[in-house]
Formats: sequence, C-alpha cells, structure tokens
Amino acid sequence: MTPRPLVAGNWKMNGLAASLAEAKLVAEELAATPAAAEVALCPPATLIAQMAWQLKGTAVAVGGQDCRAEEKGAFTGDIAAEQIKDAGASLVIVGHSERRAGHGETSEDVAAKAQAAVRAGLRPIVCVGETLEEREAGWAVAVVSGQVEDSLPEGLAGHAFAVAYEPVWAIGSGLTPTIPQIEEIHLAIRAVLVRRFGEAGKAPPILYGGSVKPTNADEILKAAEVGGALVGGASLKAADFLPIIRSAG
Repeated sequence: MTPRPLVAGNWKMNGLAASLAEAKLVAEELAATPAAAEVALCPPATLIAQMAWQLKGTAVAVGGQDCRAEEKGAFTGDIAAEQIKDAGASLVIVGHSERRAGHGETSEDVAAKAQAAVRAGLRPIVCVGETLEEREAGWAVAVVSGQVEDSLPEGLAGHAFAVAYEPVWAIGSGLTPTIPQIEEIHLAIRAVLVRRFGEAGKAPPILYGGSVKPTNADEILKAAEVGGALVGGASLKAADFLPIIRSAG
C-alpha cells in the first residue's frame, strides 16, 4: 500500500487578499497539467473562506494552520476545528514546532487537536521534529518516535491523516538534514504508525518539512518513506511551489 503523495503549503502569518492570486495560479497550472500528488494550501484563518471559495472544484484543497481542541467556548482569538471546516477547509495542521515552542503545546495537546480535527471532519497533518540540541545528543529518533506515539490519538484509526517530520533546526534556516538522516526518521515514524495502527499504518503519507525549495525538493521527495512535503516560504509563490509539487510522485 503506497500512500498518494501530499504536498501542503503552510503560509504561516503571511498573505492578504491579493495573495490569493498565487493560489489561483497554482490551481490553473494543475488544471492544465495534473500532478501525481495531492495538493493543499493552508493560509491564515482570515483567508480560509476566500481561498476555499476561489479554489472550489479545483485540485487544490484548503487547510487551516491550527485549531482548538474544544468545539466552542470562551476562548478569545482561538478557532475551532468545526469553524475551519465551516469556512471550507478539508485539512488542518496541528503540532507545528512553532506552536509547540512558541505556545507551549505538548504532544498531549496536539493529540487532542488531532482528535478535534477528526471530530469536525478534517484531515489532520500532525507535525513532529527534534531540536538541534536533541539531534546533536543522538536523541533524534527517540524524540520524534515519542512525539508520534503521544501526538496521535486512538481516534485516528480508520481516518485519513498525515504526519509531517520537520526538524526544528531546519525550519526557515536554509539548512536541511542529509538524505540518510531524513530516511532514518521517516522509517522510524512508519514503524510507529504500523505498530499503532497495523496494516492501516502503511497508508498515511509522511511529509518532510524544513527549508523545502525547488532546488532540493526532487532529491528529498525521492527518499525512502518521504510521501510528500510540508512547504513554508516556497509555497507563497506559484513559481516556487509548482516545481515542488511536480517533484512528488
């Protein structure tokens, strides 16, 4: 069972209404020449509804960048998975390292958010990754395997989801692990998925994220157990994002 590759763009806190022209360009190019990979864009919450309307019926899905575990309540500034779904999204990123580090989210928090995504009918992309200190100490496999174990709720069984490996030290730094380092972690993640979910654990794609760009995407996406990419800055421009999409599958 080989999962279909998924290439998702995370716009982070970037983009205004005018930026939707780039998303439209991606969709138009994929309509003219379809890609082997599934494609998604995750804009800021302010743009989800507009992007979902603009991309309706195209090959580009729309996702959120985070969600609250609760369905509703007095949580000023937060957004529920149900609200993201209602805005037109079909996926949501949870557990990104910028949320774990900047907002103190634990793997248990991430698991609750992933469960909320399933509850709302969204496909979660669950992020994991080690810091530079953890890698240099030789703990990368243990740290990431533990994060996968603790960040995936039992409720994911039977539902579509993806795992994204993002070495924290590579995000936005221009640095990338070697191909053997990427393969080592992706194989370890797959082992956890199969142990947790049996044969079904072979289905979820394992994405690589961390300074993915057109110049390195082809090599990375051909590595063992790399089933796509979670792309940051390079997803903001169609001219950069499309070559990465074409490298998958």
